[in-house]
Amino acid sequence: MSIRAMFIDMDGTLLSSTNEVSQRNAKAIYRLINQGTKVFLSTGRPYKMTAPYHSLLGLKTPMICLNGASIHDGLTGKVAQIKPVVLDEDHFHRVTNENPCNVLVHTIDGLYCNRECGEADVWTRESRTPPKYIGDLRDADYRNVLKYSVKTGYHGSHMSHLFSDEADVIDWKDGFEIVAPGVSKWAAIQSLIRAFGINPEETATIGDGPNDIQMLRHAGVGIAMANAAPEVKAAADLVTGHHEDDGLAEYIEQNLVQSLVN
Repeated sequence: MSIRAMFIDMDGTLLSSTNEVSQRNAKAIYRLINQGTKVFLSTGRPYKMTAPYHSLLGLKTPMICLNGASIHDGLTGKVAQIKPVVLDEDHFHRVTNENPCNVLVHTIDGLYCNRECGEADVWTRESRTPPKYIGDLRDADYRNVLKYSVKTGYHGSHMSHLFSDEADVIDWKDGFEIVAPGVSKWAAIQSLIRAFGINPEETATIGDGPNDIQMLRHAGVGIAMANAAPEVKAAADLVTGHHEDDGLAEYIEQNLVQSLVN
């Protein structure tokens, strides 16, 4: 069965370590679109850090953001679907204040942080919008949280299990993320392909992180980057090149638009 839709992770997949899209990756995506394949961005990033790249690539398709907690219209940017996460806030603040960590709270209205940090600086630079609040989050008036990001410097599992009864957690090597139960990139993909009349077997997904595991495992073809962790590669059907070596373009050129490559 042919691939009718491709869902592409951004950091560590589409983007270089300097957050740039290489000419080769862009050209491969253009070729894919020109032959009639729908291309979507599927990322852990919020909308405002996704939209500039969506525009750069000339995409019109909806954007899957914040690990699937939000889907945005590809033309207007308006929210098409959100799935907020509800936590016991007193418990969350107690745990994160007892342990040294950077906390970023992604809401539908913007970013709230417990302190200035590199992640917040990247948010400001790429979204051209500063955080809504920086300080003690117990004093912040935020609502409609789509994702909590906790950076501890350690593998997330040493703390994330404290929240697994009330939400879904994604463990990273330097912390963890919290989203609503049932939220994932693959769940968002399922919503979109139903709307477009595309079967799961007609999808390809590509990524490098633990938040990509479900979409790599369940798509028609799941492709892991060479820079992905072993557990991510294990969930995929195959592994392509490193993101710094245009592994995304390599897969597209060799498997999806091979007849167009000179």
